[in-house]
Amino acid sequence: MIDSVIGYVSSLLFTLAFVASLIFVCKGSKKGSPSKLPPGPAALPILGNLLDLGDQPHKSLAKLAKLHGPLISLKLGRVTAVVISSAPLAKEVLQTLDLTFADRSLVQAIEAHEHHRVSLAWLPVGAPWRNLRKICNSYIFASQKLDANQDLRHKKIQQLLVNVHESCRVGAAVDIGQMAFNTSLNVLSTIIFSLDLTDSSLDIVRELKEVSRCIMDELGKQNLADYFPMLRKFDLQGIMCRTSNYFARIFDLFDRIIDRRLQLRRKQGYIPNNDLLDTLLTLMNEHNEEEMDRNCMKHLFLVSFRSLIYSFDWKLEEGITPESMDMEDRFGLTLQKAQPLRVIPMQL
Repeated sequence: MIDSVIGYVSSLLFTLAFVASLIFVCKGSKKGSPSKLPPGPAALPILGNLLDLGDQPHKSLAKLAKLHGPLISLKLGRVTAVVISSAPLAKEVLQTLDLTFADRSLVQAIEAHEHHRVSLAWLPVGAPWRNLRKICNSYIFASQKLDANQDLRHKKIQQLLVNVHESCRVGAAVDIGQMAFNTSLNVLSTIIFSLDLTDSSLDIVRELKEVSRCIMDELGKQNLADYFPMLRKFDLQGIMCRTSNYFARIFDLFDRIIDRRLQLRRKQGYIPNNDLLDTLLTLMNEHNEEEMDRNCMKHLFLVSFRSLIYSFDWKLEEGITPESMDMEDRFGLTLQKAQPLRVIPMQL
């Protein structure tokens, strides 16, 4: 009975979406001013060029660029996109005309917990965006801060090499993608919280690693609601729901870390860690939350959480040859191999 109701509701929603899209297409087909968009492939009704992208959009876009040039326009459902495939044009857009093109279309998942309203990565150019940029330039990316963290970054790379040495000693295979992800995450967590993620005995460490990976996976998924805005309220794929849950979990982790640090700061004789958390708490205290508040701090931490060959050679696991390797990749927030690359390190 329940399955029948769900099927009926899904069919009804699909029909409504189809009719709404058809109305939009009919309206858009009326004669108007000539299009000023770059050339591109012919678009199908309703779907536009979605089928041209396939399951590996990065490769499909490269092929389309060879056919239509370095600047092409695509109709992705109800969204018009302009794709740049030329380094000089990309430099023109991202560097010379950066303020003109700074605003960007939002994917639905980014709207979870109002992240797009307080995140430096998604805010439109304005006073809040400039304030966050000033904070980042002064307290995070300042040369003295980066120089101060150099030893820390070196230490984490050394820890990575120790792990690779151990795998080399016992002849165990290494998942390169997972190891690189863990190392990057560990560097970030140490710089931000002075929290060492190699200590897997702590529940907060295990949960932070798990939730960070889940958020990256969800943000990298193709969401129909991003191409057909009328579907946003239905969340047919559940991406918005899952992302909201993961955001809530990681914000809860951040709250616990912040509360613990505030308790330590109230004690006499507290020695600052000089990490990002201490810096922002001091900034928040000195400016009475005018430039930085707790919510903004957590969203800034969330943004922060997004091939190493060093005197090693590598061999494939037993039974696998270079000719038989699966080199297919998987599209997402970052490109990943469809099948993890597992190799055995060998000391040179």
